[in-house]
Amino acid sequence: MCKTVLLIAHTPSPNTMALANAAIEAVASADTGNVIMRLMSPFDVRTPDVNDAAAVIIGTTENIGYMAGATKDMFDRCYNDWLESTAAKPVAIYIRAGLDGTATKTALLSICNGLKWRLIAAPLVARGAWQDDFCTEVSELCLGVAIGIDSGIY
Repeated sequence: MCKTVLLIAHTPSPNTMALANAAIEAVASADTGNVIMRLMSPFDVRTPDVNDAAAVIIGTTENIGYMAGATKDMFDRCYNDWLESTAAKPVAIYIRAGLDGTATKTALLSICNGLKWRLIAAPLVARGAWQDDFCTEVSELCLGVAIGIDSGIY
């Protein structure tokens, strides 16, 4: 049976789209058994998308010192529905932050804690001016999640 890792990524710029594409390509080109990665915009996510996923990766930008409005909108719409149905859901986070990402990370960790999601890696914060290495870091994070789901670690 196929398992899905859901990458919920806000991608308003070519750089943030490059992060999501690097993740998708890394998982597609690796041996992840029966695990696939599905990319969705936070605007398109509905309750069943997360319910049905084996794991979730949230990719967001830092906007005015906080998570992207698109990401917050998703939580505003779906949080209550996920309270009981997604406890212990494996989750990873990456943040593209022009500043330091601290408030965004704190807010996302608080939300994940409230949902009782299980953080399976330290949040990745890609800080400062764009670096091509950000794509490598995000793809390694996402590939690690997919491999962990395939091997039954998460």
